[in-house]
Amino acid sequence: MMISEKSWKEFRESGMLWWANMILHTFGWAICLSVDEDGEVTDEYPARVKFRGFSEELNTNGYIKVSEWLSKNSEALFQESKE
Repeated sequence: MMISEKSWKEFRESGMLWWANMILHTFGWAICLSVDEDGEVTDEYPARVKFRGFSEELNTNGYIKVSEWLSKNSEALFQESKE
């Protein structure tokens, strides 16, 4: 299967939202999510932003999340790359 839809929750928990926004901040953009009290995404949109980057704590947590995700998914990524 070429496309497998995922939830915003999984995208956030994997660190991919942080990673994408880290790159987008270079150009003054971000992916913004509105989240309700239950943690469910109620709206999402791209936005122009004036800030660049994240705090050291957020970066550390982001790198940990992405590293954990890569550790758990590296074999599948490798196999997909050969298809």
